[in-house]
Amino acid sequence: MTDLFASKSKAVASNIRKIREFRNYTQDYLAAKIGISQNAYSKIELGYSKVTLDRLFQIAKILDVEATHLISHEPAELILLLMERAAPKESTSA
Repeated sequence: MTDLFASKSKAVASNIRKIREFRNYTQDYLAAKIGISQNAYSKIELGYSKVTLDRLFQIAKILDVEATHLISHEPAELILLLMERAAPKESTSA
C-alpha cells in the first residue's frame, strides 16, 4: 500500500512538472504565485514534499487544469489533452 501511495505521489509531481513545462512557466513563477520559495516548490515537483489539497488546487488553477487531471492521468495523456484543448476549433458555419 505504501508503494502504491508513493507511486501516485510521484505521478502527481510528474504531472505538475510536465504541465508547468508545457505552459513554459518557471519554477520561480509558480513558487511566487503560490507564495513559497523556489526551493520548496522544487521539492513538490521532485516528490520530496507532500502536496496538500489546498496547494494542489492552487497549482491546478495557475496551470489552468482541473485538479483531478493532475491526479488521474499519465503525463503523456495529460499533455495530449491540453494540446487538444488548446487547438483552434474548426468553424462549422458555412
